[in-house]
Amino acid sequence: MSATTASARSAGKAAEERARAAVRDGGAPPAGAPDFAALLRQDPEIAGVLLGEGARQADGLQLIAAENFTSPAVLAALGSPLGNKYAEGYPGARHHGGCEIVDLAERIAVERAKALFGAEHANVQPHSGSSAVLAAYAALLRPGDTVLAMSLPHGGHLTHGSPANFSGRWFDFAGYGLDEETGLLDYDAVRALARERRPKAIVCGSISYPRHLDYAAFRDIADEVGAYLIADVAHPMGLIAGGVAPSPVPYADVVCATTHKVLRGPRGGMVLCGARLAERIDRAVFPFTQGGAQMNAVAAKAVAFAEAATPAFGAYAHQVVANARRLAAALAQRGLTIGTGGTDTHLITADPAPLGVDARTARGRLAAAGIVLDTCALPCAEEDAPSPGPPYKRAPRRSGLRLGTAAVTTQGMGEAEMERIADLIVAALREDGAVRAQTAGLVHRFPPYPDRA
Repeated sequence: MSATTASARSAGKAAEERARAAVRDGGAPPAGAPDFAALLRQDPEIAGVLLGEGARQADGLQLIAAENFTSPAVLAALGSPLGNKYAEGYPGARHHGGCEIVDLAERIAVERAKALFGAEHANVQPHSGSSAVLAAYAALLRPGDTVLAMSLPHGGHLTHGSPANFSGRWFDFAGYGLDEETGLLDYDAVRALARERRPKAIVCGSISYPRHLDYAAFRDIADEVGAYLIADVAHPMGLIAGGVAPSPVPYADVVCATTHKVLRGPRGGMVLCGARLAERIDRAVFPFTQGGAQMNAVAAKAVAFAEAATPAFGAYAHQVVANARRLAAALAQRGLTIGTGGTDTHLITADPAPLGVDARTARGRLAAAGIVLDTCALPCAEEDAPSPGPPYKRAPRRSGLRLGTAAVTTQGMGEAEMERIADLIVAALREDGAVRAQTAGLVHRFPPYPDRA
């Protein structure tokens, strides 16, 4: 061992001991911890924005499938002095001095992620899910390579080949889709497309598919054509952590995810892989696709991983799914068409057309009632028939509503509340003027941060 390496390890050990001693000595807030009163005095305009957003989150139903409420502990790590530290590189090999303490935070986050998901290697630095996917492509592909992924009109993400995104500009994407009648993934069609296109990589994942994916089937298809398998599980990662969704880790070469959504951590990304790809992934994250890690976010991810490893989080994940299934069934009973006939996850897709309203109008009416959710594409043919005359524009693709139960479950709502939410949604679609007050009445019984309500 070189003297330099021994010195770095000794400094790291000393930093760890100082950190643990600080906790034993009482755990007083560190200098520079968040002080809202200071913000209010110095910049009342931005303080007002924070207050307004807090009120918005607490006054409406937050049904966006990609959102959740982090714990106060996660928020504390995010708003910490770690945000001051520049830390390009990896623990023990930084390009800046003074990283002994933040090295400890990253090592803890990595070890917790590996244990939580049973992975050989974890990179917790990606700033977002898109950054994580970019790193996976950078590690495994070259510009011009062919990649299979779910097509955007059927639920693929922007990083799955959108021409507006780096993925669609740098790689040759071939999109697989869903059966138009059932809304389910046709694995035979994916295999046929893989045999035809012989891709370098296959991406499995979606932003709106409410059913579990068969990762073993994707692995078999990838092996048949000699392709890498990349699992983009930004949405179900929290369900995987909670034991209510299958894990892609044993099957995929690389797993990309976000740390928010059901996982209930800070906004950010992560990459999991086997030991043989660890160095390639790490170099693809830094220095190839991004610079220094956001160490406050890394520490917040570590907090979220520890929370997700508890029995309480497992119970939460089970309730998220139970709530989604009850809400999907309740919406179907009230006349909406539910994608795939139900859900296995936190996600629901619904077509409000049977109630005489299109998805865009529906979202506006729901927002006015304090019910916040998204629209999404519904399965349809890749090429719609052109109109019979000039200018031969293609018919607009069908769209529906996409909603999720992660945030309302964090607030403590259960299956009885899902029935009530279904009533509120239908009433809002029918422009019932009393819905806004009724929505507020429901959510005020379940504040996201009860001790601060």
